[in-house]
Amino acid sequence: MTRLTVIGGGLAGCEAAWQAANRGVQVDLYEMRPLRRGPAHVSDRLAELVCSNSLRGAALENAVGLLKEELARLDSAIILSAREAAVPAGGALAVDRERFAAAVEERVLNHPNITVHREEVTAIPRDRPVIVACGPLPGEELAAEIDRLLRQAQDDTVVAQDDTVAAQDDTLEAQDDTVGVTLSVSKGRLHYYDAASPIVAADSIDETPMYRKSRYDKGDGDDYLNIPLDREQYAELLHDLRTLERHQPKGFETDAGAVKYFEGCLPIEEMADRGDDVLRFGPLKPVGLRDPRTGKTPHAVVQLRKENAEGTAFNLVGFQTRLSWPSQKIAFGKLPGLADAEWLRLGVMHRNTFIDAPRLLDAHLRLRGCETLYFAGQITGAEGYVEAAACGAMAGIDAARRMLGLEPIAVPRESALGAVVAHLQNTETHDFQPANVTWAPFPPLEREIRDKKERRRQLAERALRAIDAYAAATAPRRPAAARAD
Repeated sequence: MTRLTVIGGGLAGCEAAWQAANRGVQVDLYEMRPLRRGPAHVSDRLAELVCSNSLRGAALENAVGLLKEELARLDSAIILSAREAAVPAGGALAVDRERFAAAVEERVLNHPNITVHREEVTAIPRDRPVIVACGPLPGEELAAEIDRLLRQAQDDTVVAQDDTVAAQDDTLEAQDDTVGVTLSVSKGRLHYYDAASPIVAADSIDETPMYRKSRYDKGDGDDYLNIPLDREQYAELLHDLRTLERHQPKGFETDAGAVKYFEGCLPIEEMADRGDDVLRFGPLKPVGLRDPRTGKTPHAVVQLRKENAEGTAFNLVGFQTRLSWPSQKIAFGKLPGLADAEWLRLGVMHRNTFIDAPRLLDAHLRLRGCETLYFAGQITGAEGYVEAAACGAMAGIDAARRMLGLEPIAVPRESALGAVVAHLQNTETHDFQPANVTWAPFPPLEREIRDKKERRRQLAERALRAIDAYAAATAPRRPAAARAD
């Protein structure tokens, strides 16, 4: 029987392998570590979380919370592992990243239908089904191989009018209804920057000026350490963010001389540059965080979230940054309670690469014109851990069904999975950008509901009914046998 090849052992790759293997398909999962590490990796574990340890909101009234529940109903390895490794985070699902990666790795390594190969893939096989889940930072050889296949797919497509794509001179151009896209290794591939926040050792924090509280007392009510800032302290932080030294991007990391950031994950200094109150309405917003010691709401609040179950490390929420490391120590060391901070990790920035999914992928995440080649995860432009896992799940299920001679079944349009696909199929935009799942792509309810919370509750209920039907229709025909010791 033909085997499925999955390239990449991140969240998307592990989920794709898991879903396909659960349906009886033999899977070869390739991960280049430990032979070679990407610029954001710090361990050799499968499913390593390289940025935040948060999988974001858990409530069903939150689009990503709904997406997590949908994946759970599909027996997602990523969500099952995340819930096992959860740490207190108010209304969010945050994890102990080491326990999480260990849980995913154990599931994958012990699955009887998955064989893990610790080797780098530089050539994509064309004689078998393949899911490319290399993440947003592929090695240059693999990136060149992907680029070659994209070019070939474009060359095999009828010249661009309406929904087709034509290659034009390594640039992204839009003229009338014609869209030209070339994704080249050195300069033409669409890309943006992602970032990681600093992590501080808990025993180096002075909690005296801080208070423990979750926004609106969600979760256990005290899941975060909060640093209240008055006007003067906030102004000093803004000044430091705007004036201290920053890492400068190299020429190949810019787009027409400018860095192209993902709007949902801007570096904190970029937000500071955009206006005095941008941070106060963003990661430092004080709403719902009244100081219990004074009964007053601070001018701004810096939140610290647990990084592990033991609570021995905290990250500065929303403090992803491109400041130089000495600059970070100066600016963040001035925050109340962090004067003697031991920084376990300082903030970093790195380039993420993605393809022009609306014009290159079909609704099943297959490269147009290549029926056996799928893309999954952040390389598609689905931004976020949960969204990456969702792409892996969808690609794994679809590939398995086709390999087993079964009819493909589209994910329900009214589900959060369907919303992820809708973003990746949005041909209305000529400047496709990565995005997290939102409520925007969901089809409206049959009757208008003005109350936002109630409307989202009903959208979630409708989505879960649809995903239950999808799960039943695509369920494995038989449970996978346990691997013998």
